[in-house]
Amino acid sequence: MITNKTINWGIIGLGNIAHKFATDLLTIGDAKLYAVASRNQDKADAFALKYNAPKAFDSYEALAQDPNIDAVYIATPHALHKENTLLCLQNGIAVLCEKPFAMDAEEVAEMIAVAKANNVLLMEALWTYFLPHYQYVLKALNENKFGKLIKLEADFGFYRAFDDSHRLFNKSLGGGSLLDIGIYPIFVTLSTLGIPKHIEAEATYFENGADASCDMVFEYDNAVKAYLKSSLIEDTPTEAIFYCENGVIKINSMFHAPATVTLILNSGDSETLDFGYSTIGYNYEAIHFNKLLKAGKTESDVMTFGFSEQLIKILDTVRNQINLSY
Repeated sequence: MITNKTINWGIIGLGNIAHKFATDLLTIGDAKLYAVASRNQDKADAFALKYNAPKAFDSYEALAQDPNIDAVYIATPHALHKENTLLCLQNGIAVLCEKPFAMDAEEVAEMIAVAKANNVLLMEALWTYFLPHYQYVLKALNENKFGKLIKLEADFGFYRAFDDSHRLFNKSLGGGSLLDIGIYPIFVTLSTLGIPKHIEAEATYFENGADASCDMVFEYDNAVKAYLKSSLIEDTPTEAIFYCENGVIKINSMFHAPATVTLILNSGDSETLDFGYSTIGYNYEAIHFNKLLKAGKTESDVMTFGFSEQLIKILDTVRNQINLSY
């Protein structure tokens, strides 16, 4: 249990998402960015200077051995998540690891086992779960605000010119549309409809074998279906639309990030809700994590181990369907 008022955070991996997380960490009263680590000392120094972090390391190992760090945010490429997470857990440091938790279910199981063995807090950083607009939608669906959910559509796509040297397209790092952004539509489906009875998926590919796009249909009881899409070759609306018996709940673009929600009754009346976001949105998961740490918890009651295991197993199933291997 952490008794000091301020949680000292470290960040491993200093790419774009780390900058966003660090920016929002500055808005949290009981959090401080204490240390950052990159394989490049100049990069670490520049990042630390920008966000006023006292320590900048040129190795992840050095950061993990600093006794003053309470929690680490892991923002390295997907393929490194397990290795970096285990490093921190084995040094007794709580870990908030970016999605996808790891490359497959086997890796996720190992990470959870090590967290339990060391009695250290571990959580997958799927920030959408903690955003107020998404929590509102979950509550509305759970309470059958517009009747039962009968169909779901969710997509996430943007065009990016192919670059084999970029992490996004690098198959050895877990690049491609499915693990990077397809996880979001799948998350929406799992968090609202649960585990599907049947999955159909098809994909297109870049020249290096990474998936360029993936179209999925998840089938549930009572003929309920979810139509999902991820793409790195076209701009899509990036919305999540829940068709219910008496109306529609639509999370507008970009649904996975701070967004507005439009409620549309079958009569045609509609209302758009604005949740007054003033941050990028990463503070919500960090605040939740801080509370868990201070309470001595080793698992989130929102982003549970069970949920993360279900999520990665669905991703594995889709990969098998489209014959994608890393």
